[in-house]
Amino acid sequence: MHDRSLSRRTLLGATAATAVAASAATVPAYAAGAVSHDHRDRLKRLISRMSIEEKVGQLFVMRVYGHSATAPDQADIDLNLKEMGVRTAAELIAKYHVGGIIYFAWAHNTRDPRQIAGLSNGIQRAGLEQPTPLPLLISTDQEHGIVARVGRPATLLPGAMALGAGGSRSDARSAAEIAGAELAAMGILQNYAPVADVNVNPANPVIGVRSFGSDPDAVARMVAAQVRGYRSAGVAATSKHFPGHGDTTVDSHTGIPVITHTRQEWEEIDAPPFRAAIDAGIDSIMTAHIQFPALDASNDPATLSRPILTGILREELGYDGVVVTDALNMQGVRDKYGDHRVPVLALKAGVDQLLNPPDLAVAWNAVLNAVTSGELTVERLDESILRILRLKERLGLLRRPFVSEGRVERKVGTRAHLAAADRIADGTTTLLVNERGLLPLSRRREPRLLVVGADPASPTGTTGPPTAVLAKAFTELGFTATALSTGTAPAAAKIDEAVAAASGKDAIVVATYNVTATSTQRTLVTRLVATGVPVVALAIRNPYDIAHLGGVPAALATYCWTDVELRAAARVVAGRADPEGRLPVPVPRADDTGQVLYPVGHGLSYD
Repeated sequence: MHDRSLSRRTLLGATAATAVAASAATVPAYAAGAVSHDHRDRLKRLISRMSIEEKVGQLFVMRVYGHSATAPDQADIDLNLKEMGVRTAAELIAKYHVGGIIYFAWAHNTRDPRQIAGLSNGIQRAGLEQPTPLPLLISTDQEHGIVARVGRPATLLPGAMALGAGGSRSDARSAAEIAGAELAAMGILQNYAPVADVNVNPANPVIGVRSFGSDPDAVARMVAAQVRGYRSAGVAATSKHFPGHGDTTVDSHTGIPVITHTRQEWEEIDAPPFRAAIDAGIDSIMTAHIQFPALDASNDPATLSRPILTGILREELGYDGVVVTDALNMQGVRDKYGDHRVPVLALKAGVDQLLNPPDLAVAWNAVLNAVTSGELTVERLDESILRILRLKERLGLLRRPFVSEGRVERKVGTRAHLAAADRIADGTTTLLVNERGLLPLSRRREPRLLVVGADPASPTGTTGPPTAVLAKAFTELGFTATALSTGTAPAAAKIDEAVAAASGKDAIVVATYNVTATSTQRTLVTRLVATGVPVVALAIRNPYDIAHLGGVPAALATYCWTDVELRAAARVVAGRADPEGRLPVPVPRADDTGQVLYPVGHGLSYD
C-alpha cells in the first residue's frame, strides 16, 4: 500500500518549505481561482531549476502500454519498444521527462481499480526519481456513455446525451462527482470530459451522443454542472473540443472537418458551453482538429491556430487555464503539416499540453530543436509549464501524489454509487412512440419476450452484449425473455431466424443501432412488425433511428448501450419506471431532413 505523502520540501525546495507548510492549513489542496503570488513565485523557482529537456518533457502527455509502471507483460514491453523505444512507463518518464500519462483500455492500463491505483503510484514514483522530482498528471477519457476507459467494477454512468435527455443539472453534477471521486481514488486527476460541443448535425460521425444536445444554452448548463461536480471531487475537468466540433460530417480521427458557421453563428451556437465552462472554473480545455474559416482564414486546424487559441480563447474569453491538444496522432491535425511541425506550431498557437503524438521522439526533439534554434523561447515554455504546475498544485499532487491501493476498492463501484447511477438513468430514457398504449408491457399480459437486435461491442469491453443484458433485465423483472443477437447489419438468414423465433412470443424488443436508409436493420424491424407480434424498438445509440422505422407501435431512445442505460430502459418498458427523458436533439424526417419529425423536448409519459 502506497499512501505516503511526498513532502513539499522535496518539490519546492527547502527555502520555501516552511511557508508552504504553513499555508497548507488554510489553502485547500484543490481551490478555485488563481494560485497565490507566493505559490506562483515558488513554482517559478522550481521551473528555473529544470533543464531544457525536462521543460520540454513537461509539456507532453503520452500513452504507454502495460498494467504496471515497471513490470508490464512482455507483449506490452514489445509495443513500448516498437513505438517509443522504451520498455516501461518508468523508462518513458526517465528518458523523456513527460508531464503526464493518458490511460487507455486498449493499452492495457485499466484492468481493475487496484491495478490502476498501483500503476498510478508506480508512475508517480518514477516522476519523483527524476533530477527535478515532479509528479505526473494522469488523465483519461472517462466521458461515460459511449466513451469510457475504465469499466466495471467502476461505476458506469449515463453519458452526455442521456443526461441531456434527463435535463437535471443536479443529476449531471452528481454524475460528475461520482465519476471524479472514483477516478481520483485510482490516481487519475485529469478527465477529458465534459464534451462541450453542441451537436446540431445528426450526421456527425464523431460527437453525436457524446454531446448533451443541440440547444446551446441547455448544453452550457449541463457543462457547467459537470465542471462543478468534477471540481468538487478534486479532479480537473476538460471541456472539449474548442472552438466546437458539433456541426461536422467528418471524423477528425480520419480527416479534417470544416466548420462553416459564421462568426455570429459561432457566438450563438458553439461558444456558450465554453463560456459557461470558464465561468464554472474549468481547469483545462481541449482543442479540436477542425478548420473554422470564420475564426481563422488560414484554415489551419484549430489546434494549430493562434487566432483561435490565443486570440479568441485566451484574449477574448479570458481563459488562463491549461489548453491541451486533442490527440496528435489523429489525422485531422497531421494532414497539413508534418509530425515534426505539429507540436511546435501548437505551442506557438497557445497550447500547453501536447497529447499523445504518434512518434514521441520526433515530437519531443522537434520542440527541443525549436527552442535551441530560437523559434520557441524558453520563456514560452515556462509560461505553459507554470500553468501545468499550477494545476498540479491545485489538485494536491505536489503534496500528495500517491493513492491508497488498499482502500481503492472501497471508493470505486460502491453500492451507493451504483444505486445513484441507476436512479439517474431512470430519468433519461425517452419514449418516442406508444401507439394504443402498448407500453408499459405487463408480465401478466405479455410474459414471453423476444429480445433481438444489434450487439455492438461495449464501450468499455466489460459490459454487454446488449441483447443479453436486456433479456436478463426483463427476466429479473418477471418476464420470460429470450435473447437473439442479429447484429448491426443482419443478413437475410438471420432475419428469417428472428422472425421464426417470434412465433409464440407476446412481444418483441428490438435493439437498433444507427439505422440508415439502406440498413438491413430496417428490413428486420419491418419483418418483425409483419408477424403481428407487438414490436418495441429501442434505439441504443443515436435517437434518430425512429425516422427510418415507420410502423413500429412503440419506440424508445436510451442514448447508449452500457448496462445502466439498458436496465433503465427495461424498467421503463416494464412500467417499473416512468419515461421521464425528453429529446435533447430534434429528430429529422428520413425523407426530408430539413423537416423535423420529433422536436427538442418531445417525450411521452405513461400518465
